Amino acid sequence: MEQFGAILQENSWILLLAGLWTIPWKGIALWKASRLGQKNWFIVLLVVNTLAILDIIYIFAIARNKEKAATPTRI
Repeated sequence: MEQFGAILQENSWILLLAGLWTIPWKGIALWKASRLGQKNWFIVLLVVNTLAILDIIYIFAIARNKEKAATPTRI
């Protein structure tokens, strides 16, 4: 356990970088899930931390498809 603490202290910049990368993606994904009324996705995105991989997939695949389906088409 002491080795793990030493590794974290030596590489704390990695945690900072991961946090700076994750926070904006998570914020955008949570905002889109909330705006689209997708409660289950909101909970999953809030609880699961995948270093923004799941958040990015949600933003560019799932939310985009939902937004296109909700947008009325003009004739």
